[in-house]
Amino acid sequence: MDKKEEIMEDCKKARMAIRDTLDVVGGKWKLILISIMREGPVRFNELSKLAEISPRILSKELKELEMNDLVERKVIDTRPINVEYSLTPYCKTLDSVINSMLDWGIQHRKNILAK
Repeated sequence: MDKKEEIMEDCKKARMAIRDTLDVVGGKWKLILISIMREGPVRFNELSKLAEISPRILSKELKELEMNDLVERKVIDTRPINVEYSLTPYCKTLDSVINSMLDWGIQHRKNILAK
């Protein structure tokens, strides 16, 4: 494989990795939900209110986060039954991504407002 082919292959792998990341945390809600749960476990209804998301959409998003091992669901045996969500240890691997996005978002807002 020559140098040009090697570079092309590296670019293809990079695009695939970015696509994989966006498949897991992309969309309007997932990173918002993760950022809320970074403060600790949250019950379903509270999470719905904090994120300002409908229960139907929240349920779908949480199932996808659970499927990707980022969130865990705990049923609390109370009357009525409550469900609590928290981040898994694996979700910590997203910390640098989230912190970089936070820093960039602050910088971007300042840049736009300065114009």
